[in-house]
Amino acid sequence: MATRSRPISSKFLFLKALVLFVFWILLSASFEWIHLGLGLIFSFAVAWGNAGHASFVPKFRLWSKILLYFPWLFYKIVKSSLHLSKLILHPALPIAPQLISVESKLNHHAAVVLLGNSITLTPGTITAEVNRNKLIVHALDNVLSKDIKNKQIESKISEIFRDQEPDL
Repeated sequence: MATRSRPISSKFLFLKALVLFVFWILLSASFEWIHLGLGLIFSFAVAWGNAGHASFVPKFRLWSKILLYFPWLFYKIVKSSLHLSKLILHPALPIAPQLISVESKLNHHAAVVLLGNSITLTPGTITAEVNRNKLIVHALDNVLSKDIKNKQIESKISEIFRDQEPDL
């Protein structure tokens, strides 16, 4: 389905710039006038720059599902970090690197991007290539490759995008 580009309202533009500005302040942690001024200018420039180029309509239900996904992903990252630390500290260094081809059933571009990024954020695995619904993933050992092959991350992401219209 082709989407039409339409400009966003000035109210939403202001809200978007405000969110970007707060994000700027959190990242810079600087309250000097020059930093605040630059942040304000760049926030409005970015918000205005992408205002009419995409048919972005805020999807609060989708974003709330994604925000609820992050704590689960953080748990997986910590769990994988502990496993990877155990591998690294083991005297024999028992790694078994492998490339895995993963066929995804996700039918939304953003879902596939979220899957690839989630895999890459998990220590010991990295998404090496994405071609539509096919991902090539590098895993350091069999435990990490099983985590990819059991498609637990994909099923969580599938739940997030269940109500979205397919775009692949």
